Amino acid sequence: MSEQLDTLVLGAGCFWGVEKRFEAIEGVTDVVSGYAGGEGVKPRYRDITHPRNKFNPKNHAEVVQISYEPGRVSLETLLQHFYEMHDPTQQNRQGNDIGTQYRSIILFNSDAQASAAKAVTARYQPLLTAAGFGQIQTQIQPLTQFYPAEAFHQDYLAKNPNGYCPDHATGVRFSGEPAQMASVDNSGLLQGKHIVMLDAPDCPYCEKFKTDVVKNYQGKTPLHLRRANELSGLQISSPTWATPTLLFLENGKEVLGVQGYMAPADFYKVLGHFSLGEQSEAFKVAFQSGTDRPFCQQYEQFKNTPDGVFIDALSGAPLFDTHDRFNSGTGWLSFSKPVAGAITTKPDYSHGMVRTEVLAAVSGIHLGHVFNDGPNGSTRYCINATVLEFVAR
Repeated sequence: MSEQLDTLVLGAGCFWGVEKRFEAIEGVTDVVSGYAGGEGVKPRYRDITHPRNKFNPKNHAEVVQISYEPGRVSLETLLQHFYEMHDPTQQNRQGNDIGTQYRSIILFNSDAQASAAKAVTARYQPLLTAAGFGQIQTQIQPLTQFYPAEAFHQDYLAKNPNGYCPDHATGVRFSGEPAQMASVDNSGLLQGKHIVMLDAPDCPYCEKFKTDVVKNYQGKTPLHLRRANELSGLQISSPTWATPTLLFLENGKEVLGVQGYMAPADFYKVLGHFSLGEQSEAFKVAFQSGTDRPFCQQYEQFKNTPDGVFIDALSGAPLFDTHDRFNSGTGWLSFSKPVAGAITTKPDYSHGMVRTEVLAAVSGIHLGHVFNDGPNGSTRYCINATVLEFVAR
């Protein structure tokens, strides 16, 4: 026999991220996005977002209805998660989301829930005050009716894998741990080029980016993970409330910022702009399928290197081994084969020819072409030197 369920209705800003975060808590069986707390406004997205209701105190709030098993997760635990995942000291807003629909609200369905909400709120205020935050603005009121949101909004983050999660957490925990700003040393980011990814707990877009990009990234431009409150000493101009956000820094100052999940191809194109320069020959080869001049400077540097491996200039992934290099006399680096799994190929019908294009598997950049005119009719990978770097063995 299943254990009895209870429900709790909470509003902490945009309900997409709130829904996802509560779904990840053990003991929570279901989370539904919806509207509640209003009067005289139709519980529909187009109505609560209408400009006339932006500052209407009787507007519905974006909320989630949490179904949970009290024997597996306590009401107090859910309320603590609620407070820790947003900034309850902001009134009628969370970050750039402004209006009464984004207000912080607890809608109780019993005297026990009301008492727990007031007690948890009272415990959290001194922690916020000690961390320099103001007074909690969270409304605590009885639930009259919960209205499920349109199907489009349910499980929104799962259905829309390319985006970002709003992260408005203060960093103040009920354990009393302070925000981590002072514990992170950013002095190493003040010289040279660096990439910073703004990360957050329970952010599916962050996890997707880490799986799709960070896991395979070995590039020479270091990539660091930070929380929004861990940027002390850096000159950041982009908003920091969305995760993931990619910040491209030079000598500690932001040069470029991109908000939201980036697919590998998009990430490497932005990195190419940042690292190579959009007007460089390397960028044109990598992203516009250009071709090095024969016997170019990089070719002369790479044609007789010591034993080692040629790597992708952006991702750092190994591509070709000197053991497989040979002198074709063409003026381009030539290899009999790539490192296993390092490249992909596709047909190329440009310039009125039929060729096979060679692409880097990790970054997707253009490397060159493959022909069957090697020694004794063997395979020849004709590769542009400008998009490579060499690492001695």
